[in-house]
Amino acid sequence: MPKLDRPPLPVSVEHDVPMPMRDGTILRGSVHRPADGGPFPALLMRTPYGEDSFRMAPVTPALRVGFAVVLQHCRGRGSSDGEFRPWADEGADGHDTIAWITSQPWSNGEVVMSGMSYLAGCALQAAATRPPGLKAVVASMTPHDFHDGLKYHGGAFALGSALNWGAMQSLLGLLHAAEAGEDVGAGFAAVLPVLDDQDGAARTLPVGDIPGIPWWRDWTSHPERDAYWEELAETLRHDRIEVPVMHVAGWFDLFLGGTLENHRRLGGPLVIGPWSHLAPGAAGTGRLFFGAAASGQAIGLEQRQLAFLKGEDTGPAVKIFVMGDDVWRDEEAWPLERAVETAYYLHADGLLSPEPPSAYEPATFTFDPRDPVPTVGGPTLLADPTNVGPQDQRDVERRPDVLCYSTEVLASDVEVTGPVSVTLHAETSAASTDWTAKLVDVYPDGRAMSVIDGIVRVSESSGTFAVDLVATSQVFKAGHRIRVEISSSNFPRFDRNPGTGRAGATEADLVVQHQKVFPDSYITLPIVPR
Repeated sequence: MPKLDRPPLPVSVEHDVPMPMRDGTILRGSVHRPADGGPFPALLMRTPYGEDSFRMAPVTPALRVGFAVVLQHCRGRGSSDGEFRPWADEGADGHDTIAWITSQPWSNGEVVMSGMSYLAGCALQAAATRPPGLKAVVASMTPHDFHDGLKYHGGAFALGSALNWGAMQSLLGLLHAAEAGEDVGAGFAAVLPVLDDQDGAARTLPVGDIPGIPWWRDWTSHPERDAYWEELAETLRHDRIEVPVMHVAGWFDLFLGGTLENHRRLGGPLVIGPWSHLAPGAAGTGRLFFGAAASGQAIGLEQRQLAFLKGEDTGPAVKIFVMGDDVWRDEEAWPLERAVETAYYLHADGLLSPEPPSAYEPATFTFDPRDPVPTVGGPTLLADPTNVGPQDQRDVERRPDVLCYSTEVLASDVEVTGPVSVTLHAETSAASTDWTAKLVDVYPDGRAMSVIDGIVRVSESSGTFAVDLVATSQVFKAGHRIRVEISSSNFPRFDRNPGTGRAGATEADLVVQHQKVFPDSYITLPIVPR
C-alpha cells in the first residue's frame, strides 16, 4: 500500500524569543514558521501552563496551511518575566504581543488566536482590546465571565475546580520563582499538602482559610458580583469584540454555559460534542462510550478550526452531538426553534410527569452539611479526573437527603435538546440553603446515568427558586425513564452551605437544614419533536 505520510515540512524554530510589553516586562515564547517563503499570517496561542501545554498546540497542521505559529508563556509563567495574576493582564499582554508579531519581518500583518479554557480566555480578552491585525479567534471551552460560571454558579462557590486549578497555578508560580533564585520553601510547605489531599482541603472551614493559593481569599471573600469582579470583567467586554469567533463546547464541560453565552453574545459557528474539560474531542466521557464518530477527529474539528481562522470555513452554523442517538446533527441556530419547552412536575409520590399534580403535600428531607451529598460525575474539574461526565447515581439516590422523581417507562424516544432548568417551590428551616437539581437517564437495567446538574444558593426561607442546569442534547430512549434528583449539596464541586447565612462559618457553626419541596415544582425540558 502507498504511504500516506506527508513529506517533512522545512520549519524554522526559535525558542525563548523575547517580546516586550508596554510596562517593560519581557514575555517569551517560541516562533515556528515555514523555512521558505513568507511573509506569513500568524497563529498566536498564549498559555499559563508551561512548556508541556504547547505539545497539544496544532503547530504542524497550522504550518502546513500557511501560518507561522507563536506560542507564548503568560507573564510569570514558563520563561516569561513578571508576576502571574489570573486574568488581570491577559488583554493588554495579548494586545502588545499582537503588535510585536505584526512588526516582525516574517509577518504579513495578520494574526489569529486560538485556544481552550484559559488560553481561549486570553484570546477573547485580547480581542476585546481591538488590536490592529487581529482577524479571528477560536475559543473552546471557556467562561464568559470570571464571577458567574467560573468561580460562582448560582451563587455557590465552585470549590472543586477553584481548588484544583488554584493549587496547580500556585505550584507553577513557585517553580517559576525557584528558577529565578527566590526562597520558596514556605510556599511549597503550604501548597503541597493541599495538592496531596484536595478532598481533605475542601473540608477546611472557613473555606477562605485553605492555604497556599495566593488569590484564594480574593475569590472566597467576594461571593457577590462586586467591584473586584467588575474590574476583571472590564477585560472581557463582549461589546468590544469585533472579529469573528468560532466556539467549541462540551456537554460535560464545566464552562458549557460560558461557551454558549459567548456564542449568544458574539455569534459565529458553534460545535458541541459529548466531551469533558480534560478530554476535549474524546469518543467517551465518564462511564459512557458514544462511539468513534463522537470524536473531534471524526468530524475534522482541527481542520475546520484552521479553515475558520483562514476565513475559509463553510461548515454549518451549529453542529451538535445528540447523545442517546449518538449522532452528529447540523442545525441552523442555537437554541433550536422547534424545541417545545415542556414542564414535567415533581409529584409528591415521586412521579415525574407533564400532568400537573392533584395533591400538594410537600416531600421532605433533612440536610446536614457535615455529611454533604458527594459529587458523582457531572461537568467537573476535580483532582480525580475520572469523576466526570455521566456516572451511575444509584448510590447517591439511596441517601435519605436526595429526592428522586421519575417518569413511567418511556413508550417511545424523547429528545431533550436545549436549555434546561428546574423551578422549585421550596422551603427551608435555615437562614440560607442550597437547592441542587440533576437530570438523570435511567436505563432498563437500573443504571441511573447523570446528564446535567445545577445549583442555586438562596437566603429566603421559602419561595420559588430557579436552578439552571445549562443545556444538553439527550435522547431518552424507549424503555428508559427520565429522572430528576433534588437535594441541597454537590460536594466538593460546590462548597457546603453552612445554613447560617453568614460568611466565615466554622465546623461548629454548621446548621442542620430541614427542607420541603412542593409538588408544583417542575423541570422545563426542551422537547424536540421526533
